[in-house]
Amino acid sequence: MSTESVAQQLVTLCRAGKNMEALELLYADDVVSTEHPNAPNPVTEGKAAVTKKSLDWYNNVKEFHGGEISDPIVAGEHFSCSMSFDVTFNEGGRIQMEEICVYHVVDDKIVAEQFFYSMA
Repeated sequence: MSTESVAQQLVTLCRAGKNMEALELLYADDVVSTEHPNAPNPVTEGKAAVTKKSLDWYNNVKEFHGGEISDPIVAGEHFSCSMSFDVTFNEGGRIQMEEICVYHVVDDKIVAEQFFYSMA
């Protein structure tokens, strides 16, 4: 499988609302996830910890109003896409957000992800 294949699978699964399945299938056990420096957990290491971080985020969402993911742009072992979402959190209210996501693929697995977005 190529970086292009991993990228297409990620986008396809995310568009189908299967983000957690994408994490399980496409991420390396030692993946590193980097958020905004001012986020509560700016760096998360390991598939289990990244899975927990994602589940915590979803459990904090009261209602999904919409979201999109762009087609990927691939360059060697890396790909990027833009994501947007419109959600209401259990605490903090409704937010609309856009981010650029950059992924690094090695041996057919995502070994790193980094998200670029503005903090309100």
